[in-house]
Amino acid sequence: MSDDLTPMRQQFLEIKAQYPDKILLFRLGDFYEAFDSDAEIIARELDLVLTGRPIGTRGSGTRIPMAGVPYRAVDSYVARLVEKGYHVVIADQMEPPGKKLVRREVTRVITPGTIIEPGMLDQRQNNYLLALLPADSKPDGGWDQAGLAYVDITTGEFAATQIASSPNGLEAPVAVLEELARLRPREVLLPKEWAERGVTLPNGANLTPLPSHRFDLRAARTILFEHFNVTTLDGFGLGDKPLAARAAAAILFYLRETQRNSLPQIGTLRAYSTSGFMVLDANTRRNLELTETIRGGRVQGSLLGVLDRTITPMGSRLLRTWIGQPLLDLNKLNARLEAVSALHADGVRRAEVVAALRPISDLERLSNRVIGGVATPRDLLALRTSLESVPNLRATLQGADALNSLRERLDPCREVIDLIAAAIADDAPANMTDKTGVIRPGYSAELDDIAASVADAKAWIANLEGVERERTGIKTLKVAYNKVTGYYIEVSMANTAKVPADYMERATLVNARRYITPELKHYETIVLNAEEQTLSLEARIFAEICGTIAQSADRLLRTARAVAHIDVFAALAETAARNNYCRPILTDEDGLDIRGGRHPVVEQLLNGERYVPNDHHFDAEERIHIITGPNMSGKSTAIRQVAIITLMAQIGSFVPAESAIIGLVDRIFTRIGAQDEIHAGQSTFMVEMTETAALLACATNRSLLILDEIGRGTSTYDGLAIARAVIEYIHNHPRLNCKTLFATHYHELTELDKILPRIRNYNVSVLEDGERVVFLHKLVPGGADRSYGIHVAQLAGMPKTVVNRAREILSDLEAQGADFSFKDIPQPTAGARRGRRVSQDQLPMFAEPVAPHPAVELLRAMRVEEMSPLEAMTKLYELQRMVREYKG
Repeated sequence: MSDDLTPMRQQFLEIKAQYPDKILLFRLGDFYEAFDSDAEIIARELDLVLTGRPIGTRGSGTRIPMAGVPYRAVDSYVARLVEKGYHVVIADQMEPPGKKLVRREVTRVITPGTIIEPGMLDQRQNNYLLALLPADSKPDGGWDQAGLAYVDITTGEFAATQIASSPNGLEAPVAVLEELARLRPREVLLPKEWAERGVTLPNGANLTPLPSHRFDLRAARTILFEHFNVTTLDGFGLGDKPLAARAAAAILFYLRETQRNSLPQIGTLRAYSTSGFMVLDANTRRNLELTETIRGGRVQGSLLGVLDRTITPMGSRLLRTWIGQPLLDLNKLNARLEAVSALHADGVRRAEVVAALRPISDLERLSNRVIGGVATPRDLLALRTSLESVPNLRATLQGADALNSLRERLDPCREVIDLIAAAIADDAPANMTDKTGVIRPGYSAELDDIAASVADAKAWIANLEGVERERTGIKTLKVAYNKVTGYYIEVSMANTAKVPADYMERATLVNARRYITPELKHYETIVLNAEEQTLSLEARIFAEICGTIAQSADRLLRTARAVAHIDVFAALAETAARNNYCRPILTDEDGLDIRGGRHPVVEQLLNGERYVPNDHHFDAEERIHIITGPNMSGKSTAIRQVAIITLMAQIGSFVPAESAIIGLVDRIFTRIGAQDEIHAGQSTFMVEMTETAALLACATNRSLLILDEIGRGTSTYDGLAIARAVIEYIHNHPRLNCKTLFATHYHELTELDKILPRIRNYNVSVLEDGERVVFLHKLVPGGADRSYGIHVAQLAGMPKTVVNRAREILSDLEAQGADFSFKDIPQPTAGARRGRRVSQDQLPMFAEPVAPHPAVELLRAMRVEEMSPLEAMTKLYELQRMVREYKG
């Protein structure tokens, strides 16, 4: 059967055999075609028409599936395939079509983590390829350490770390998930055996299994040594991190196979430790809406949406990185705050900096496209424009001491500007394949010679018609051109007798004949071959220019990253000035004092309303705030804003407050809301309990906990018991005792401040006017005794009859206290509401002592030998409270 295959089919099969697990798009003229199962996939995924094509040389009946996309629109189709997790191979025609089989070669292998095409990338965020290597070190086959490395081939960022389970109970798999949540990689490389075990990855991460030998330590050292031209990994900080080195090497192996041209721009490898940054798990990032909203996944409405006033794409990417990775280093944070302060205090300088940034394109990715050999003429023009703006940016920073180190790193690379200005035409085409005119006249003598010869040839041809009419006496003779015949001399049939002997017939028409002369043939060859010669020569010269520019890669990238930092500082300063933020005071002490704090996102959403600020204070004697209050009163906003203000301070930003003194926080945990995870067989309550358990296991005494309605997913008594137990655990455990904001509808918990000394009660105040309530959104000391749920139902548009009936039922329940039964609630009668006495009794979880000596009775009842240290501590607090309050 193979002998009957067409040469093109055989060529396709040879290329496809090299990439059996990828979709091959095969260039055929103006289309990229897919065949066989690949055609079926792209027809289904891209909503294309599935056709067929015969594959036999003798017209046999065998047909194969075929589907194609237009050549000029291929990137948009590839982007859709990659977004769905497919890997795509592009096989291009390497020579013009002719009578023989066109030579085709693979020019691109595109996977989710190796995209370089600007049209397929989000310019304002990184596109990470990540490799993960768990270490099988537990008897049950689990792992307690892992190597992790990631790269963005469009910027050259390459980093690696080694993560192990920590003594405080944070398991390595959890720590890895937290790092994946921060990086949000598009593609994750994993050893095949671990991929088969089902390692958990975050949403949006495409899994690519690799053979285990790609992670081999000896092979890893070899490829890393070769790539970086070193003999030890100590200089990268990886000498004692073999798992991290193996993960980094797996990335280089993968790029060799898929994006060999991207390897030159990976010039360094940075080892890092997650211990230098605040830990934020995926739930916290989602709940605080740091970079995107929970509903819709939009930047607008997130913290990033408020802070991101950056001008350049690289500045925006850096700000996103900072938000996802708050610092724990006081000196670095104060340095950032000094830089923001310098621009915040000088509005004129800030405006000049912003104006100087506007002409600068994505200098980081432009530089890497040049280094990788994939730059276009327009890329070089954008690079030139960007570099020409650098001196102006340097000038705006003159005298700003806090920004002086960044100013010194701004290198305009004058020789690069001069080279591009001399070599690339201002109106150069978008790419190297469209048309000639990339290289500026006067740069290349060889190109100028070709251009001059073409001009001479065209001038000779233009004059030929007049010359030949005079020579032959044929007044109707004309010289013309078409794509089929080329240049020709056309003579009508009536005048063919006057045709000179040196005319050679080229074509015969009904009323005329077309001729060519040896001289016309010579000049035609010059004209027609010139474009092909020019395209080829311009491509070679352009590649040489890119190679010369690439020699300045380190300087270009250093400048790009300095510009990104300046851009972020200017954006944070502008945001602070516009929104009336203050500079926070950061300390190593374990306290927090926010005066007049505001939620940076919510205050932007208020149309014409004033945001009500709130104070928050924590010190050694005040660690847990129990916050009660009505629905819709702003409890959740009030507790979230503490977390967001703390995080903003630890990225080096000013904060929305009148003043803020913030002791550095090592972790922020949030337990806010929950959704069923049906796919995992977990109910809302199960998700809530799982997240709370993880929080209690991993928090430290320097953490900040934001807990909203713990225990609400189960019955009242169960939920109340769990909520109290959680608060007691946080308060009493020696590893915890951390700053905690606990919002709840269980008003009974407000009694805990009489038992546990470091608890304080706060509530959101409400103004009552008959049946109307006004939420004041102000936190005040003390506990609330009502939830005003019926009022909220009324505000939400609940039918009036439902609201009135709910009031009747509530009145009955409150009158009966804890002994109520729904069967005891009278059915409604036509007419007026029941006028029952409203009691404020609570469930008797903290019943007042009735025995003459309650402390003694409690001591007698205790089974000390069965109590844990935490339970004993709680009972001691309770006994102490009883003794103080006992009046005998």
